[in-house]
Amino acid sequence: MEDMDFNEIRAFELIQKYGLQPQKIDRDDIRRLLLEEIQNYQEGSSEYIRVLCGMLFCIGDSEDSNLIKDAKYGINMDVGCMVDVEWIHSLNGEINEYTRDREDIIKSFVEYYTNYFSEYI
Repeated sequence: MEDMDFNEIRAFELIQKYGLQPQKIDRDDIRRLLLEEIQNYQEGSSEYIRVLCGMLFCIGDSEDSNLIKDAKYGINMDVGCMVDVEWIHSLNGEINEYTRDREDIIKSFVEYYTNYFSEYI
């Protein structure tokens, strides 16, 4: 883990603690952590915020689309680029030619982070 920066370590520790299976992730904890991060943004924490938003998306409560939207559009361009608008559209039920099936999006998210941290898992 010496080659990871501080916020990659935070993202990795988040995944270690909660896992990537939606039914095992504590929604209230993730919401609290994301709200704290939005209110007290730490420079360079876009990966950490992406993991938090992705976890909320995977849990699948449509009420969380506004919180994900706040993270995407309310912090800065770096974070905005990291948080997928597809997550917001899917949670809002906006399925169209640009929004994949929810299960496909979850699968992609899980595969991405499984590969991203594969040497540490």
